[in-house]
Formats: sequence, C-alpha cells, structure tokens
Amino acid sequence: MQSPENFLPFLARLAEASSEVILKHFRAPLDVDDKGSREGRGFDPVTEADRGAEAVMRELIRKTYPEHGIVGEEFGTEGEGRSHQWVLDPIDGTRAFICGLPLWGSLIGLMIDGKPVCGMLSQPYLGERFFGTANGAFFERGGERRPLRVRACGSLGEAMVSSTDPDLFVGEEAAAFRRLSGAARLTRYGYDCYAYAMVAAGFIDCVAESGLKAYDIVPLVPIIEGAGGAVISWDGSGPALGGRVLAIGDARLKGPAVELLQV
Repeated sequence: MQSPENFLPFLARLAEASSEVILKHFRAPLDVDDKGSREGRGFDPVTEADRGAEAVMRELIRKTYPEHGIVGEEFGTEGEGRSHQWVLDPIDGTRAFICGLPLWGSLIGLMIDGKPVCGMLSQPYLGERFFGTANGAFFERGGERRPLRVRACGSLGEAMVSSTDPDLFVGEEAAAFRRLSGAARLTRYGYDCYAYAMVAAGFIDCVAESGLKAYDIVPLVPIIEGAGGAVISWDGSGPALGGRVLAIGDARLKGPAVELLQV
C-alpha cells in the first residue's frame, strides 16, 4: 500500500488541472446558477468554473486510479464503498468567487478506509497551496516551501476565532457560537476554507461551523492535523468529517470550546 505522502504529487496535478479551468472565469463575466432555489434552500451558487474544475479532476482520477472512488460537490459519488475515495470541492467559497474576492480555494483530499490521509487547499489566484498528511503539513508559494505549524494559545481569551458566516447557525447553534465568540479575543467571518488554512499556519486558533459536507472538510483534516492541530465535532468526538465541525490549533482550547458549544 502506498503511503499518504506518495499521493501528494498527484494532488498537485489535480490542483494544476483545476486551476487552468477556474482562473479563466475568476473576475470575468460569469453565469451563476442557484442550486438552493431548486432544493428549497437559501442562495447556493454554482458556476461553470465549479463544474468544469470538478470534471477535469474526476477524469484525471479515473485515468490514473480507475480502482478508486470519487466524492464531489457537483457530481456526487462514484465507486461508493471502495477503500480509496477522492474527495473534491472544486471551489470552496463560490460566494466569494462570484464577488471577485480571493478567499476561496480548491479542496482535494484522499480517504483510505474512511480516514482522511492527505489533503490540499489550492488558491491559484494567489499562487498558494497548503497540503499535508498526518506526518506534516506545508505551504508553497512562488517556489518557496515551508512547514506549517499551529501556534500556542493557552486560553480562549487569547484566541482568534472564525466562521464563514454567522447565518450558518440557528436556534441553539447560534447561541452556542455566540458563547464561543464572546469568550474569544477576536472573531472574524467570511473566509470559507481559508480560515482552516490559517489555523494550520498559526494565525487563527479556532474555526467553528455547522452543516458541513464531507467535501467541505475532509481535505482540510490532514493539513490541520499535520500542522499539530485537530478537527473534531462540537461534542468533542472526532475527527469530524461533516456536520458540526470545530478546528483547533492548540489542544488546550478543546475543553473550553467544546463546553461552550454544547447544544
């Protein structure tokens, strides 16, 4: 069996293929479809960049690893039940993408026997990649590569907390997040997958979100774990592969954050 590190060059190939599609459409005239209106939910945009990027990644996976399965946001699951499952979110942060903001990323991950083993966040407009396995996480930009490491943060009172949007939460979840935010030094919104990368890079200490799908979080788990952090559920169990997700850098934040997030 190949080690997770052996798959990292292929993640880079997938990121390169998706980038060629996506960058043609960023900050350019673009038709936007609303998946949410079809499904009775709020505005949930999708574009030809999302679909095109996932399509090219799927084709490359089929050609290279025909025995593997694929889970993607735009085209669902194929090869369900296979030991190796590629998990794709071609543009995590489509709302930012259609607004011309560079706080989106392509998420590419691999699960083996149900466990996230390697992952990459590619931000091609900024020329950045964050990637890792349980054995280490790294940042690349402009030919530079350096290791990622979460930072020390001994209490929530010192912590920088993030979530994509406070409107993610309703009812008891909203009250729980307000407790967490109220205990933190600073709370920032609007970063989608980029906030998780900043946990791994040591600039944000905690991300709490709800209603996530596997493709939203699986590729980010190995990056954060490889940098010394953890991705768990709000109840403290983990690793979280969807639903109510809590990403933390310093392990000392786990107990206090979980206590505040109980619903």
